[in-house]
Amino acid sequence: QIRLVESGGGSVAAGGSLTLSCRGYQFDFRTYCMGWFRQAPGKEREGVAAILGSGDHAATSYADFAKGRFTISKDDAKTTINLQMKNSQPAEGRMYYCGTNQPRDCLGTVRGGKHSAMHYWGEGTRVPVSS
Repeated sequence: QIRLVESGGGSVAAGGSLTLSCRGYQFDFRTYCMGWFRQAPGKEREGVAAILGSGDHAATSYADFAKGRFTISKDDAKTTINLQMKNSQPAEGRMYYCGTNQPRDCLGTVRGGKHSAMHYWGEGTRVPVSS
C-alpha cells in the first residue's frame, strides 16, 4: 500500500526558512511523480512544486509563487523528497501535503498550481508563519 509520511513542519517567523521532508513507501520512487502541495482552511489544495525522475536527470516544476523561493529535491536512496522554503510569508502559513502518482502531466499540472495529477497523499504537516 502506497504511503507518504511528511515531517519537518513547525512554526517559522516571517522571512525565515524551513525544510519539509516526505518519505515514500511501497511504490517505485524512481518513476513516480512526487510533489508538494498546500491548503488553507476552506480553500482548494494548490500545487507548490513537483519532481520526476532520478538523480541529475530529475525534472522539476514550480507554481509561479514558488519560483525563486522554494526548492524541491529528492534522495532516491532514502525514498525522500524535500521542500526548502525561504522568505516565508505569514499568508503562507497553512497545511502542506506530499502527493504522488504515476506521471500524467504532473509537472505541468503543478506548474499551473493544481493538484489533480496526484492520487496518493500524506496526512500533511502544519506550517504556521508568524508575523
